[in-house]
Amino acid sequence: MLCLLVGITMAAAGQTTLREQNQLLFEQLQQVHGLTDEQMRDIRAIFAHSSVLGQGNPAISQHPVTALQCAAKLEKTGISYDNAQFEQICGHKYMAPLYDPKTASAEQAKACIDQFEFPDIPCVYPVVWVKAREAAQICAAEGKRLCDAHEWEGACAGSLQPPDYRFDLAHDQEPESAIHRMRLAHNAAHQADQSWGYGREYQRGVCATGSFKTAGCPGGGWQLCGSNTYPTGDFPACRSPLNVYDLNGNAAEHMNLPLNAQQMASLGSKDLGYTEMKGSWFIFDTYRAHEDWCRWRAPFWHGTRVMDAQSHANYHLGFRCCETVEPRKPALLRK
Repeated sequence: MLCLLVGITMAAAGQTTLREQNQLLFEQLQQVHGLTDEQMRDIRAIFAHSSVLGQGNPAISQHPVTALQCAAKLEKTGISYDNAQFEQICGHKYMAPLYDPKTASAEQAKACIDQFEFPDIPCVYPVVWVKAREAAQICAAEGKRLCDAHEWEGACAGSLQPPDYRFDLAHDQEPESAIHRMRLAHNAAHQADQSWGYGREYQRGVCATGSFKTAGCPGGGWQLCGSNTYPTGDFPACRSPLNVYDLNGNAAEHMNLPLNAQQMASLGSKDLGYTEMKGSWFIFDTYRAHEDWCRWRAPFWHGTRVMDAQSHANYHLGFRCCETVEPRKPALLRK
């Protein structure tokens, strides 16, 4: 695995265009995740419709750590993110089961989540400049789906709880007002049990939050704002109790916020709800822009329907995927 990453990283050293950068990304996706040619055609087509979708503007992005340095560090410390048990449960590499350890086992999980930000490969920069619609389409091309907000929150807090969306508060035609009421109720309900992916207390330096913003970046813009992210998995301690990484730090992440049960991706809906952005990003150690505890829900930032063709994209905004799975019986019960 590390040899593959090192080889591709070395080959990428002289690449300077987004097209070349994405070509290397496609090669990694197919080799690591075993995607079919048909799946890759669908993913390539999604990327082809965007002039910015990728790992950031290669002309101005300044990553604090290279993919090669990340791979070397993991190899030196003997850290491996491979997990045969998780692969058996989830059916994919680098996915983790979502469940509540107090009431269930990993084998009883009904859903899994990517352990890393897309492309869900350790020591690879996250894909950014992605619209929520594109994120949902890419997940679908992989045979997965976009996560519902409560799934990401459960992955971060270490226990997947039943959905607690206050649909009773979404009783008007204005989604921003409905989401505001739902958000206030949800955040108040979880105020006393704040936690971060790595523990109960906020800490600096544990996750990929020590980067910097490009000089002159006004808050957005392909030509002005570099995606100065870290390789995923470069901070092994930035791990939730369910073994999901980089939930705090690095790229923020798109997911689905439903206003009724018919918009829940976890229930099989294709008519998704509204955009929610989770997680902090790569300069939180110097500029803590907002709250970022696991079950905190953000204001209606750049809000649209997930599948809106004009859903938001930016230099520090990425995603990860979830998947619904058939629960497997615990090993002792299979005998």
